[in-house]
Amino acid sequence: MKTYRLNRLFNSKSGRCFDVAIDHGFFNQPGFLTGIEDMAKAVETVVKAAPDAVQLTTGQARHLQKIPGRQKPSLVLRTDVANIYGRELPIEALSAMIEEPSLQAVRLDAACMCVNLFQIPGAPGVTNQCIENICALKLESDHYGMPMMVEPLVFRPNSEAGGYMVDGDVVKIQHLVRQAVELGADIIKADPTDDVSIYHKVVEAAGGIPVLVRGGGKAPDAEILARTEALIQQGVSGIVYGRNVVQHQNPAGMVAALMAIVHDGATAAQAAKLLVS
Repeated sequence: MKTYRLNRLFNSKSGRCFDVAIDHGFFNQPGFLTGIEDMAKAVETVVKAAPDAVQLTTGQARHLQKIPGRQKPSLVLRTDVANIYGRELPIEALSAMIEEPSLQAVRLDAACMCVNLFQIPGAPGVTNQCIENICALKLESDHYGMPMMVEPLVFRPNSEAGGYMVDGDVVKIQHLVRQAVELGADIIKADPTDDVSIYHKVVEAAGGIPVLVRGGGKAPDAEILARTEALIQQGVSGIVYGRNVVQHQNPAGMVAALMAIVHDGATAAQAAKLLVS
């Protein structure tokens, strides 16, 4: 049954996936709502641009799933909430799972569900919580046939720039990706490396499990497009970008540009033309 749902997630033309993440409001962090203050409008804009999937929470999935027709993007359901994204780690850092996540995913007609695996300097307890979450979710995932996307994230110290800042060390990313695979991931959503030209080492560490690369913080258009082209050349199975789409002045154009790279083999220069068309 997982294969049936994965067939809805990965594009039949390229075998790759472009998932737009719009789950940032789950984390109660100032600045995360920029561009998605009006969720109904944000989802509508992204859906019209036709990526393969949209990543949403249980409370916001309705904006996608109420849209009629068969052609809308697949739902990737965020299953865990954390409080570790500020410049200072809270006294009680946590990563908490929603109740019966796989059952909720089935009821919401999701094609996949996403769960974090954090590696945060100074917060080993959060890593332990993530591992416990994944181990529990694995049993549900297999029972309901609901694919499990594990998101191994290697943080730089929060004090440098707050959470979500990638530590692009390839060895750290390789090892955390490998742990996610060992824990039973059906899909990996991983950090980019500082040197994109060696990202094939991360793909190799996943041992045949599809690797989607997250976009990270907002970056210039040329940087995002060039990085995406290089990642596709390194053998990744797709991308999961959020702020670089929803905070863009032309979200639909950015989706079109990225889809051209991911599915059509366009170069960054060719894709950039879609941003102004």
